[in-house]
Amino acid sequence: MKTLKGPGTARLVVKKSVFIGYASPAKNEEEAKAFITKIKAHHSDANHNVSAYVINDGRNFAVRYDDDGEPKGSAGKSVLKVIQNKGLSNVVVVVTRYFGGIKLGYGGLVKAYSEAASLAIENAGIVEVYETERFQVTFPYSLFHTVRETIEKAGARVVGEDYSNNVTFTVEVRKGEAEGLMELLRERTRGRVRLGALS
Repeated sequence: MKTLKGPGTARLVVKKSVFIGYASPAKNEEEAKAFITKIKAHHSDANHNVSAYVINDGRNFAVRYDDDGEPKGSAGKSVLKVIQNKGLSNVVVVVTRYFGGIKLGYGGLVKAYSEAASLAIENAGIVEVYETERFQVTFPYSLFHTVRETIEKAGARVVGEDYSNNVTFTVEVRKGEAEGLMELLRERTRGRVRLGALS
């Protein structure tokens, strides 16, 4: 699942209208709604505070958007499409507009809201989150480099290290990939490792 690293903002001026995009990760619908409320309060003098969010926390799935007075489908839906096209979940975006006196037309609004949302998301940074599982591998010091290299090349991480008579690594790997990596470690070390799954 892809989400945002943290909050991001962007500012865009289109024909004297100012668009300010705010993007933020949100764990659930309550967080998304609280973020929208906060931005609306901060820009209570703005003409529009358009919002959209996609929440998927494993139990609940919610997709919402609000045009906040802009022509139907021109604003909130455009912001939502940006979130969906980037394949993001647990994300909320608000785009604030201060009207500059020149009408942009439906197409102009779609473009401006999409661009402000996209820039805010880019500035926030996208990160991939996935479920993991852990296991332990114990081995003699002579195999240190072989074991570490095998783990890192497989895209797994050493999250714990213990040095006594032997070396013990606690390894974190994507869910479903532990078995394959354990097999690879056995192969590379000719069976000279002890392996144990961690719940």
